[in-house]
Amino acid sequence: MIGRRSVILTEADRWLFPVVLLVSVYITFRGHNAPGGGFIGGLIAGAAFIIRYLAGTPLTDRWHRALNPTTYIGAGLVIAVVTALVPLAYGDTLLESAIWKWNVPAIGEVKLVSSSIFDLGVYFLVIGVVLLSLMSLGADPVHDEEVGEES
Repeated sequence: MIGRRSVILTEADRWLFPVVLLVSVYITFRGHNAPGGGFIGGLIAGAAFIIRYLAGTPLTDRWHRALNPTTYIGAGLVIAVVTALVPLAYGDTLLESAIWKWNVPAIGEVKLVSSSIFDLGVYFLVIGVVLLSLMSLGADPVHDEEVGEES
């Protein structure tokens, strides 16, 4: 980023980033029975990274080194495709939903639906696309002269 960093935005980023990520995870897993899901959860998480980018925090510092966008895109695609195709192996239709239930003593009945796993794949995919967009926005532009010299 060019120019001075805003102290207010930098401090707001420090507090907002984890809160917005938690909200995105909540929206992602709440989406099966209410509005939300992997796409909107991923967009909310992407908004957290956009805030971080606007605050001038580099997306390549120590904490963000693990944030390779292509890894997120690949993992999201694999999770979503596998979740969609697994029912075919059991003779069901594509994207057929399965429900697993457990009784946890202190909590009660806990239910996991396979569509939640699909939503998680979409969540990672959207985060990867947003990160890739941000990193390409922050990259140095390629000049025509440099391209001509390489040819």
